[in-house]
Order: sequence, then structure tokens, then C-alpha cells
Amino acid sequence: MLWLLEELGLPYEIKHYQRDKATMLAPPELRAVHPLGKSPVITDDALVVAESGAILEYLVDRYGQGRLKPVADSADALRYRYWMHYAEGSAMPPLLMKLIFDRIERSPMPFFVKPIAKGIAAKVKAGFIQPAIKSHLDFMEAELAKSPWFAGSEFTAADVQLSFALEAAASRGGLAADRPRLTDFLKRIHARAAYQRALERGGPYTLLS
Repeated sequence: MLWLLEELGLPYEIKHYQRDKATMLAPPELRAVHPLGKSPVITDDALVVAESGAILEYLVDRYGQGRLKPVADSADALRYRYWMHYAEGSAMPPLLMKLIFDRIERSPMPFFVKPIAKGIAAKVKAGFIQPAIKSHLDFMEAELAKSPWFAGSEFTAADVQLSFALEAAASRGGLAADRPRLTDFLKRIHARAAYQRALERGGPYTLLS
């Protein structure tokens, strides 16, 4: 979210909330902002907006003045809408499942249960999760052959929205140099001045593993 705020040149303040290290559940202070303890979440005057896609669309629609989204009713506008929903609706679920099953394999448990748990986790990952991640990475790699950015020739908020899934894939999902368009996409977004400013303001982030 900070990255998009920097792209739009909007002033903002950051408030950090520490989740419970054991349960990863939200603290009461964050639940006071949003009942589900959603993160990220923004407040704009009296308005509270959660869910990454909704936040990005709200910021671009309210403050973008036509920037960071394609012209309405264009072919690129339809692609933009698709990728905004695809990121969390399709790309992220198998990556989150891999995170969960990786943790199952590493979690402490009675010695007589561990081989069974590890075997189940490995089977689910090999039979479903890894093939799903591969399919999505292949799909996105092929789509970037059509245009330099996901929604066309110009950088948009859809690229911001997809960035987290691709960062997660590069960290733990198998995204590597054998998909040159996706790795180049990550290099290009990392080089953006607004991306660098967001890191300076918010600090480097570490993806869960």
C-alpha cells in the first residue's frame, strides 16, 4: 500500500500493529480499527478500507486523477480489472497453501506422528500445490509477452496488486530465472523510485516462510 501511496504522491502516516507471534492473530488495537483485524487497512478521514485490492482501487479512483489505471471501457481496462481480482483470487491461494503445508512439515509434534504428517504434506504439495503454482507462473509469464505491464503498455495499480504474489513466488514458490519476463518484472518494480521511497518509509519487509 505504501508503494501506491508513493506513486500517487499522497501524504500518509504509518501505524504498526504487532500480531501474536504464536497465533499470528491481530491484537485488540487492530481489531478496533477493523473487526476482522485485517492488514493492510487504511483510514481516510472517517472511512476504513480493508482488503488490498479494494484499498488500491479506492486510492486510484479517489486520488489518481486518471493515473495508474487504463482509460474506462478500453480493452486494457478489462485486463486491469481482471488482474486486480486475479492476484488474491487465484494467484495467492496456492502460495498460501504452500506456506501452511511447509509449516506443517516443520512444526514440532510427537515423533510417531511426524512421518505421517510430513508424508501427507509432501503428497498434497506434490500432487496439487506445486502444479497449481507452476500453472499460474506459466500463465503470468506468457501474459507478459503481450505487453510490458500486466494491464497494457503503462504501469498501473494492477502491477502493484500482483507484486506481492510474485514476491512470494520468488521467495518460496519456485519463481526463478527460467521465467525471464516475471523476473524482469520484479527487477523493474524494484527499480521504481516510488518503490524505493516506500521501503525507506516503511522499512524492508520479510515475507512469511
